[in-house]
Amino acid sequence: MTDYLHLPSRFHLGGVNVVVETPRGARTKFKFDEQLQAFRMSRPLTLGLRYPFDWGFVPSSCAEDGDPLDALVLHDGESYPGIVIPCRPVGVLEVTQREDGKKFRNDRVLFVPMSAPRQKNMRDALSLSKPMKEELEGFFQAAIAGTGKAITFEGWRGPRAAMAAVKTAEAKFDKG
Repeated sequence: MTDYLHLPSRFHLGGVNVVVETPRGARTKFKFDEQLQAFRMSRPLTLGLRYPFDWGFVPSSCAEDGDPLDALVLHDGESYPGIVIPCRPVGVLEVTQREDGKKFRNDRVLFVPMSAPRQKNMRDALSLSKPMKEELEGFFQAAIAGTGKAITFEGWRGPRAAMAAVKTAEAKFDKG
């Protein structure tokens, strides 16, 4: 089985690899289990809730929460757990999370596939409409219902902040 957590974080043409854990449309959250070296069911989402886009992580990275850097791939393609999508970062939704008495950053980095013609003009998540940003925030809020987690949205940032988040998480992974 492939060790998805240790794949290269960068694509050879300058992009960032994103491993899909939970595909768009899924009503259940999946997570890569390092010990099992397999994708496993993490939890069902609240009734009626579905992932709006592919959800996954940047391999060979470590975010502030100790997990690989979270990634949301904005596209309309079909995928499934384990697919690696070469992407370019377009933005960050900055998030503070509270869980088990601890408070930490757990940002969501937004990407678009490098080979998705319909998303080729998407350069900056700041250009997303206000309703789209509000829907994404609403999804993330609803997705943690019943988990004991609480999140606060700190704001939206563009592609430079997204690439900085990737680089910081790569460096933390290399030190670990």
